[in-house]
Amino acid sequence: MRIQKLELADTQAFSSFFLDYIHEKETLKPFYSLFPCIENFKAQIESKAQSFPQSSRTILAEVLHKQYEALAVSDATQTNIALLKNKNTFTITTGHQLNIFTGPLYFVYKIVTVINTCKQLKQQYPDNNFVPVYWMASEDHDYKEIKYFRAFGKKYVWETNQAGAVGRFNPQSIEKLFEQVPGDVSVFKDAYSKNTTLSGAVRQYVNDLFGSEGLVVIDADHPQLKQALIPVIKSDILENTPANLVNQTNQQLEELGYHPQVNARDINFFYLEDSLRGRIEKKGEAFHVLDSKISFTADEIETQIETRPEAFSPNVILRPLYQELILPNLAYVGGPAELVYWLELKKVFDHFQQPFPILMPRNFALVVDAPTDRKMKKTGLELKLFFAQKNFIFNHWVLQNSTRELTIGKEMQQLSALFEKLKIKATSIDATLSQFVGAQAKHTENALNRIEQKMLRAEKRKHDEKLKQIEAVKDALFPNGNPQERTDNLLNFYPADPTFIHQLLTHFDPFDFRFHTLIYE
Repeated sequence: MRIQKLELADTQAFSSFFLDYIHEKETLKPFYSLFPCIENFKAQIESKAQSFPQSSRTILAEVLHKQYEALAVSDATQTNIALLKNKNTFTITTGHQLNIFTGPLYFVYKIVTVINTCKQLKQQYPDNNFVPVYWMASEDHDYKEIKYFRAFGKKYVWETNQAGAVGRFNPQSIEKLFEQVPGDVSVFKDAYSKNTTLSGAVRQYVNDLFGSEGLVVIDADHPQLKQALIPVIKSDILENTPANLVNQTNQQLEELGYHPQVNARDINFFYLEDSLRGRIEKKGEAFHVLDSKISFTADEIETQIETRPEAFSPNVILRPLYQELILPNLAYVGGPAELVYWLELKKVFDHFQQPFPILMPRNFALVVDAPTDRKMKKTGLELKLFFAQKNFIFNHWVLQNSTRELTIGKEMQQLSALFEKLKIKATSIDATLSQFVGAQAKHTENALNRIEQKMLRAEKRKHDEKLKQIEAVKDALFPNGNPQERTDNLLNFYPADPTFIHQLLTHFDPFDFRFHTLIYE
C-alpha cells in the first residue's frame, strides 16, 4: 500500500470556515486557545494538570472499571484505565454516534487519529501518559441517523420501535441483518447478541477492534459522572448563561462573515428517563418536558438537579463541556463540522473556568483498491481531478486529448472588441443605444457559448469508451456521488484485508492536515 496526500483545499470538500481554522487565520484565533501542533501540548498539559482534581480521576477510573467488567479487556486498555488515576496521565478524545456496524468509514478514521496522536505525544513528552478515548454518544435520541449503514453498494437498515436515548436501546433485533450482510461479521454478531444495550454492544465491538491499541470507551450516561455537571445544569436551566455566551460568540462570527454551525437554546438540556429524552422548556414559571406530561416548578427542578443529575442530558452545546469536566482531556478530534461548532463554545468554557481543549481535525482519507488504481492510471488523470464533478472531469479530459480546437476564447475576444466598437459608434448617435448594444452583445455571447457546448458534446461522443472508464473510477471512489469515507463501511475493506486498521494506523499522520489517499498496489 502506498500513500498520496492532497491539500484539503484541492478536494473542494471543505468549508472556508474550516479551512481558515487549519490555516490559522488571525480572525479566528480569539475563538480557541491553542492550535493543534505538537509543541502546543506542553502548555495544554500544564493547564489541564492544574485544573483537573484527583477526585475526578478516581471517579473516572471506578466508572470505567464497572463499564468494562463484563468484557475481556486487553492488557493495554486495562493499563490505560489504571493510569487515568495518575496526575501525569491525560486523554485525547473523539466522540461519535452509535451507528450500527460502525457506520461510515470516518468513524474508524476518528479513532485511528486519536490513537496515533497519543503515540506521537508519548514520544514528545515521555514523562506523561496519553490515553486514547472514544466517547459514545449514548444519550442521543437520533435513531434515524444511526439505524443504517452502507456496504458493497447496498443500504442495510435496523428497524425498531424503541425510543429515547439510543444507548439504552436493546440491540438484539439487529440480528435480522446478520444473514443479509456478506462476509465475516462475527465481531458485530457477537457484540449485538451478547449485550442488552446498544452502548454495551458498541463498547464490545470497538474494544475488539481497537483494544490492542489501548483505546478506552466511555459511556457518560452514568450517575457518578453526572455529579460533575450539576453547576452547569443549574446555570443553564435556571439562568440561561450558556445560551447568552454562545449567542455573543455567534454574533461575533457572523460579523466576520462566518455562518455558525449550531445555535444555543435558552435551555440546553433534555430530561432523560426510561424511553424518554425530552427537551426542557420554560413556559411561564414552570419547566415542561416536551412530548410528555412531566413538569416542574423552579424549586422542584432545582431539587431534581441536585439529587438526580443523571436525569439531565446535555445537547450539542454543553456535551463538550461535560466531556472536559469528567476527563483529563487535552484535545478533541473531530470532523470539519464538529470543530466549527466547538469554535462557538470558548466563552462557555471560560465562564466555567475549564481549559478549552486543542481542536484537532481527524484524518481525512480515501482508499483506492488495486483494480481502481489500474483503471485510474489508464485514464491519465491526476487523483485530485476526481474530486471534481463528473462533467468537469469529462470536459477536462476531452479538451486535453482532442486534436480539434473546441474552445471559442479567441472568437469571444473578437466579439467583445467588435461590440465595444459598435457601442462607441451607436452612442455617438444616441446615448440611449448603449444599453441596447450591451444586450445584443450578451445575446450573441450566449449563442456562441451554446455552439461551444454542442461542439464539446459532439467530441465527447467520439470518446465514449474512455469517458466510461473515467466514470467507473469516479463512481468507485465516490459512491453515489458522495465521499467514500462518508458512504462506505469498514466491511468494504476489513474482512478482505484483516490488516486494514493496522494500515491506517501506519499511514495516518494526525498532525498532517492533508487528505490521505491509501492505494493498494
